[in-house]
Amino acid sequence: MTPRTRKRPASRRLRRVLLVLGSLAAVLALAVGGGVLWLWSDAKVSTVGEAEFRDEMAVPPLAPSHIDEKDGARVFDLRMRAGEKEFKSGLRTATWGFNGDYLGPTLRAGRGEKVRVRVRNGLDEASSVHWHGMHLPARMDGGPHRMIEPGAEWTAQWTVDQPAATLWYHPHPHGRTEAHVQRGLAGMFLVDDERSERLALPKRYGVDDLPVIVQDVTFDGADFDHGHGLMRATGFLGDRTMVNGTLDPYRVVRDERVRLRLLNASTARTYDFGFSDGRDVALVGTDGGLLERPATTDRIQLSPGERAEIVVRMKAGERAVLRSFPQDNYGDRWQRRFAGGDDSFDVLQLRAADRLRSSPEVPSRLGELELPNAEDAVRGRNFDLEMGGINGRAMDMGRIDDTVTRGTTEVWTVRNDNGMPHNFHVHDVQFRVVEVNGKTPPPELRGRKDTVFLPSGTTMKLALRFDGGPEFADPEVPFMYHCHLLYHEDGGMMGQFVVVDKGQRARTPGSGDHGHH
Repeated sequence: MTPRTRKRPASRRLRRVLLVLGSLAAVLALAVGGGVLWLWSDAKVSTVGEAEFRDEMAVPPLAPSHIDEKDGARVFDLRMRAGEKEFKSGLRTATWGFNGDYLGPTLRAGRGEKVRVRVRNGLDEASSVHWHGMHLPARMDGGPHRMIEPGAEWTAQWTVDQPAATLWYHPHPHGRTEAHVQRGLAGMFLVDDERSERLALPKRYGVDDLPVIVQDVTFDGADFDHGHGLMRATGFLGDRTMVNGTLDPYRVVRDERVRLRLLNASTARTYDFGFSDGRDVALVGTDGGLLERPATTDRIQLSPGERAEIVVRMKAGERAVLRSFPQDNYGDRWQRRFAGGDDSFDVLQLRAADRLRSSPEVPSRLGELELPNAEDAVRGRNFDLEMGGINGRAMDMGRIDDTVTRGTTEVWTVRNDNGMPHNFHVHDVQFRVVEVNGKTPPPELRGRKDTVFLPSGTTMKLALRFDGGPEFADPEVPFMYHCHLLYHEDGGMMGQFVVVDKGQRARTPGSGDHGHH
């Protein structure tokens, strides 16, 4: 007799199914949670205490120049070229540079000088050269409409008409700027004037007046690794830094006071510079020149493209480490972790000689600021920053977004409510920061600026004046404004404006401005 099979109640079968599904869900949750935990812990980067400071920091040479006998212009020659550089012992890395394997020479000219720079493209890819922070006509600005084809040459010429400042130059091809800067195309452009020459500030280039071009990098063997990594919406964030193309750099100094011209030439990373022992420094200059008075500080935050000039006092025989500290103004914890705000780096070691030359005190007054006043503004404009565009529109090379009148002042209100850090750079002008979230700006934002950092939740009011001679009025060739986190810029966070004379109207950028032979 065959035994009868007992049927299990439906409720019991349902409980078993739910138990299995619950177990699977728990396993999945653990896996996901473990993955998130791994991403979280892996995202934080620190080289504090690990840098060995083995190599003497390179100092970019001053670019040779000559005076044209016909018109008195100071003439420079730059050539973009491919090369190789040994960053790590025994390993050769493919690079790009100006007049060399990596980075470029420091150009230097005085206020009032006519400058002519002949740029030849020795690469196998079209590029451009933008004079970041320089006041000059749009046709000489070197933006994405001024591409230089392989084998071609472009000559930029203008009269320097701005105070002494630490400026720089870099490529600006639309959609490719991040890659071109990462490969090594960047250099400083120093402007001098009579006032700065008279001031008792360190001014012997490469001795007590040092360029400090900071970049973050990651290596895969001998090669650069420019991958963005998971959750890196800000762009590329490297796992170590270098200065002037030198890894683990130190610099021997022989003067009591040393001037550091800090340039954040990274493509996405923001630094909060200070010294590891917490010492104060004198902040004497920002993007566009000297402050009215030095500001005593122990930290200076620089987002990509920003510059600062600081004077640090040294004691004989000591070693001082320039460090980038973790930052808490990146928005929420998620953004701080994955946008680089939690990271820290030992950037450069200064080694004081056993005997130091005495240096004068930093002057208590540096001079009058040349900045526009918001009260003179004839109109205002609003700019909302978001991934993929500004004011809801992605960059379009054939569209002029704004038209300004030569000789006028405007107030631009720039807002970031995008949930991630951005910054804002305007070509041609040096502006005044009027307000930060409705308050008076801190000392480091009271000087001449062309680039400002806007963490999420920040609104800034900027006063800009569009000065210049008749050659500055050009209804067809635009200047740019954009986020200088270059992944964001390449992705469309950029707009175009033209400067016109009263009564002129903007015209569509012409095809003749896109290439030069």
